[in-house]
Amino acid sequence: MSEPNERSDGRAAVRADDVWKIYPQEPAPVEAVRGFTIDVATGDFVAMAGPSGSGKTTVLNLLGGLTRPTRGRIWVGGEELTALDDRHLARLRLEQIGFVFQAYNLLPVLSALENAEFTLLLRGVPAEERRHRVQELFAQIGLDGLEDRRPGRLSGGQQQRVAVARAVVGQPALVLADEPTANLDSASSDALLDVMERLNRDLGTTFVFSTHDPRVMERALRLVRLVDGRIERDERRGPVPAAS
Repeated sequence: MSEPNERSDGRAAVRADDVWKIYPQEPAPVEAVRGFTIDVATGDFVAMAGPSGSGKTTVLNLLGGLTRPTRGRIWVGGEELTALDDRHLARLRLEQIGFVFQAYNLLPVLSALENAEFTLLLRGVPAEERRHRVQELFAQIGLDGLEDRRPGRLSGGQQQRVAVARAVVGQPALVLADEPTANLDSASSDALLDVMERLNRDLGTTFVFSTHDPRVMERALRLVRLVDGRIERDERRGPVPAAS
């Protein structure tokens, strides 16, 4: 089997080759993802759309190494996730991937700032730099002044923005976002998408979203439609990121 395609950093950002995820269940196994194959260029801005149960969230979990496939192979930045043990997989996720979950996954005992800086803390970034980076980002996405509030004192939309801040503040090479604009009003959604587009444009951060939001789909450079765990349509709506 060939290695991932050459891109701007010499590697595809994400590649999946004939990936299946099958859950044992009675009376018959559930094929949540069936033969999923994709090659995402470094610097791409990809939205995956489809009805509930189409496999969008499962695909993101597979691409991020949170779930192991039943069969098939996955690469991130040229490194094969499906060949890594749990320790090395956790290290790769910490250093290269940012996640935005539908359920936010914020730690209730930490403040908004502490939640947002958590990945930077694990990476060993000094406290002063962590605080500066989070506060700068909070100001951009409408969370300025909420740094000390715990999740229980934040609205659903505010919690979603904290979750997005946590995913992007470390400027990972790849961000996987599961319905990142859910529970947000139009202005907040646009502000978040503006931040993501700027990271994509200025730093070459690769974004892969699952979404029902037409605003996310409209901004995507590539729209992948899933049905029953398979790609039904893969539509390029913007330029392919240029190779160096």
